[in-house]
Amino acid sequence: MAQLAPANAVPYALVALAVFRTPTWACLLCFTSYRERLRTCQTFVGTEGPKLEKCEDAFTAAFKGLLDTEINYDERSHLHDSFTQMTHSLQETAAARGSFKVAFFNAAEKIRNVILQLKEVQACIPPCGLQEVSRRFRCRACYSVVCDLPLDCPVQDVTVTRGDQAMFSCTVNFPLPKEEITYSWKFAGGGVRTQDVSFFREMPRAHGYLARIRPVQSTHRGTFSCVITHDQRPLARLYFFLNVTGPPPRGETELQVSFREMLRWTPREADTIEPWRPSLGELLAKPEALTLSNLCLLAAAAALASAGVTLLALAFFRWYLSGD
Repeated sequence: MAQLAPANAVPYALVALAVFRTPTWACLLCFTSYRERLRTCQTFVGTEGPKLEKCEDAFTAAFKGLLDTEINYDERSHLHDSFTQMTHSLQETAAARGSFKVAFFNAAEKIRNVILQLKEVQACIPPCGLQEVSRRFRCRACYSVVCDLPLDCPVQDVTVTRGDQAMFSCTVNFPLPKEEITYSWKFAGGGVRTQDVSFFREMPRAHGYLARIRPVQSTHRGTFSCVITHDQRPLARLYFFLNVTGPPPRGETELQVSFREMLRWTPREADTIEPWRPSLGELLAKPEALTLSNLCLLAAAAALASAGVTLLALAFFRWYLSGD
């Protein structure tokens, strides 16, 4: 038979648990069922009688001195496995006629150490966004929460001289899922600076996290919006207010400018913003632009260039031989 701890060891142990105040008690209710706890006590003291109730109270009390906690949402299965192992270990102790008070205290200590070794919850990164990597599980009521931040990010001001190029980067400062991420762009014209979604209209040709306008005209003054979506669920909405500065070209009156813009007007919404198609210099300057499609285009261009040089060399060689 295993040697029992001295009688005064249990009260000191419970005091130690209260001092550590490790958040485990509510987690006990989340990761073990009442039937499992009842079966454990029945193994210790029998299936009925006053001792069974005392055992149940002691089981709860051993963990009740500890506060509830928040753990990393992805660590739930790890903690659940630890509680399952704890239940099996308590049943083995009961079969060996050990003290349930000491056994419950030791079990609470082991769970406390497991919680301390779990991967920490990532902090919320303001000012906006649905940040799944910061999702946490609360043992108090056995539910999960994410950062209490708005989807709408603050409006970013972009000032561009008329005739130049404007580029918008739809990026956030928190990690995004690696798959099924989409970007959709919208525009609110008329020089309005807003986050009201009712002002925006879709820009169907714009896609990807980079978009640009060239050349910038006075009609482009307004707010551009980018919505980042994961599996059809919005993660963040970014806003860019484009302020166009600079006079019209020399020699043009206001009437001439209006007439020229009217002639160039087209009903297609897609002409306002276009997806970023980098040049060769931009591809080399921006490593993130080397997507799979861009690499394929570069490879195709290299292959065509190589074939062209080969054909020219063969033609020159045949001409040289014919001259002889």
